[in-house]
Parts: sequence; C-alpha cells; structure tokens
Amino acid sequence: MSRYAILFPGQGSQRVGMGADLFGAYAELLGEPADRIIGWSLERLIIDGPQEDLTRTEHAQPALYAISSALWRALDEALPSRPAAAAGHSLGEYTALAASGAVAYGDGLALVAERGRAMAAAAAAGEPSGMAALIGADLDVASSVAADRRRDGGELWVANINAPSQIVLAGAEADIAWLCENARSLGIRRAVPLAVAGAFHSPFMEPAAERLEAALDVTGFSPPDFPVYANTTALPTEDPARQLAEQLVQPVRFAPTLERMAADGITTFVHVGPGDVTAGLVKRTLPDATVHVVADLDDIAAVANDPSVQ
Repeated sequence: MSRYAILFPGQGSQRVGMGADLFGAYAELLGEPADRIIGWSLERLIIDGPQEDLTRTEHAQPALYAISSALWRALDEALPSRPAAAAGHSLGEYTALAASGAVAYGDGLALVAERGRAMAAAAAAGEPSGMAALIGADLDVASSVAADRRRDGGELWVANINAPSQIVLAGAEADIAWLCENARSLGIRRAVPLAVAGAFHSPFMEPAAERLEAALDVTGFSPPDFPVYANTTALPTEDPARQLAEQLVQPVRFAPTLERMAADGITTFVHVGPGDVTAGLVKRTLPDATVHVVADLDDIAAVANDPSVQ
C-alpha cells in the first residue's frame, strides 16, 4: 500500500512561463474549455505575462490550479500506485480535492475563479490590509503578539502556520506596519511584509467567504478517492463546502496538517505544481520525511521510478 501524499502549492508560486510544456498535451484542462469558465486566456497570460497581471489574486489562483492539475494528471498517468492522501496550501486545497475526484476539474476551476475575484474584491473594498511573515518566532509568540495587539484595539491575527518557525500574521495595514517596525522588541527576529492584496485567512475576508458560499452551495462534491486533509482542521475533510468557506477567515494550519499526515503513516511527500514551497515546508516540519518535487514534466520520470512512491 502506498504511503506517499501529494501536496499542491498556493498563491505566490505563480511565474510567467510556468507549465509551458503542458498546454499542448492537456488542452482539455488548459485550453478553450478552461478559458470559457474563467473568462480569459490561461495560455496567453501564463506564457506572455506580464508577471504583474499574473500575480493579481483573481488571475494567480485559477492559473495555479490549472497548471498544478495538469501536472498532476501527467504524474498520475506515470505512477504505479495512487497516493494515500493529499493536501494543499490555501488555494492548493482545491487542487487536492480535484485530484482526489471530490470535485470535477471544471467545477473546481469555477470555484477558484470566484474565490480569487471575491478575495480581490474584499481586499479592495475594505480597510487597507496585508500580511507579514515572521522570522524567528514560533506559534506561541505569534499568537501572543496578535492577541495583545487586538486587546489594544488593533486588528492582527495568525493567518498561516506554515512550519514550526514560519508563521504569517494578517491584519490592518497599520498593524502590519507596526509589527514590522517593532518586531525585535516583540521577541521576533524580523517581520517581512508580503506582496499580497489583503489580509487573507483572517476576518478581513468575511465578505469573500459569504460570496464564495453561494458558489460552494451549488457545487457538487463526491467522496474522494483518497483522504484530503483540510487546512482548517488538519484532518481529512468531511464537509468540503463548509470548510472551504471557513478557510478564507481561519488560519491555514499547514504544519499541523503535515504532522497529522505523518502520524497517519505518510512517509513520503510529493510537491506537485510550480515552485517547491510545500516541499520546503515538509523539510522544515518533518526533517526525516522523503520529499520529491514535480514542478514540470521533466521531473516526473525520476519520481515515478523512485521506490518511495511505488
């Protein structure tokens, strides 16, 4: 029985030219049918850019979902066995659900497109907000800093638990600036602002969650072929529609997810998609795990022939 899991990246891994070798082979996922769903050309934006347009929330999310899904299709065709589990970082949870058969590819793409639009709209319409990555701070310190700031009238929350010492906070623009200016005095080596449109995975996204719920309510979900671990609970998902809506306003518990997967018997993790972010998070969270990266078609043969994924 396989003991490997597949992991999919979230927003931030997009780059112009990603998955260029996939468009010819997987036109049903990346061509005109997909363009009709999202209302713009995946190939034109991904291949030609510019990076600034590709990075926009409403563009980056469908683009990453589509490319990661096509790459998984190619990998799945080459693997001798199916994975024991899957997970994704934020947006990547949608890709994981599609990979598992819990949601049809086109339905997932439509959801992701609506999610991106809803998040961009919430960020643009509300109070200016953002996110910052903490360097040299664990979850206890991050949680305490955010709670103390809220008690003082600020708006700051833990948004991502990426690895034991890689935490991201989200909040009002003024609170993010305060955090970055005062990091050392707060017991944090450094706080680095992130290039995102708003305070994702925090109460700032409540309007987006409400909007997304309407799309989730009319989407059909099926039992997955293998467990998909939810960001909000770090457990196999039981109610994807509800948990995907909650995900927008709750922390991404990625490190606890990896730890639970390991406790459930997963020994090998395969990052599938542009970049290698989730692979790096596995290495920081589970140093003894076997980790592979499939970021393009050239990576597939070596991974498919590795005994750890047999």
